[in-house]
Amino acid sequence: MRPFPPAQGLHSPAPPPPSAPSPAPRRRTVLACALTAAGTTALTSGCGNGGDVEVSGTVLGETSEVPVGGGKIFADEKVVVTQPAAGDFKAFSAVCTHQGCTVGSVTNGLINCPCHGSRFRIADASVAAGPAPRPLPPREITVSDGTIRLA
Repeated sequence: MRPFPPAQGLHSPAPPPPSAPSPAPRRRTVLACALTAAGTTALTSGCGNGGDVEVSGTVLGETSEVPVGGGKIFADEKVVVTQPAAGDFKAFSAVCTHQGCTVGSVTNGLINCPCHGSRFRIADASVAAGPAPRPLPPREITVSDGTIRLA
């Protein structure tokens, strides 16, 4: 009896054809991958494959628009971007977890909802004052060359 070759089903793609080895990664690729591995908000493609870093996503604005210790609301995208410390950008949904109002301002280290007075901390969007029952959900952004993009 002859053995059957390994099955090439839907979940077992055919092996890729042999190709030339990947070129060495470029300096900016290595740096971007290292930053990504370190847990920053930088999201890149090309890590580990020798490719260039590709930046994509909806442009929200410039880093200069977000004050240190404050934030900016991008109402059209329903995102609030904060900068708790210099160069540390965070992004959260701008929709309050109480009744769905869009937050209205960022002052004194807090993201403020105008509807019922909920307040959220700029560092992690945790609830500083209710009635909101939960923190604002995080949103993924990239920060590159002074531009903030929604991932």
